[in-house]
Amino acid sequence: MELRVETTEVVDVIHVAGRLDLVGANSLKDLVRRRLQDNQIHMILNLKKVDFINSSGLGALVSVLKDVRLAGGRLALSELASYVKEIFAITQLSNVFEIYDSENQARETFDKPVAARV
Repeated sequence: MELRVETTEVVDVIHVAGRLDLVGANSLKDLVRRRLQDNQIHMILNLKKVDFINSSGLGALVSVLKDVRLAGGRLALSELASYVKEIFAITQLSNVFEIYDSENQARETFDKPVAARV
């Protein structure tokens, strides 16, 4: 699995590519925890290039969401690959996460004042 971080003043965008399995899950959790330690508490996970996800990957996403929220931040997911979108629908995790069709849509929600967010 590959992880690439794009940092802006407001939000980190983490591009995830490959298999989000046990090995990838641990890498993702470690990366997010390092970003949180650096006070980067708002994140978007772009999942466009994720071609496989299993229960370890789903567990990692839930864990990351919890960590970000505990740090007072916000996590959004963008561009879910069709396979990942189907898994999220089956598990009903689409009701738990903020999910956007495009990375730009997700970014725009972080640029708005907190009171204007829906």
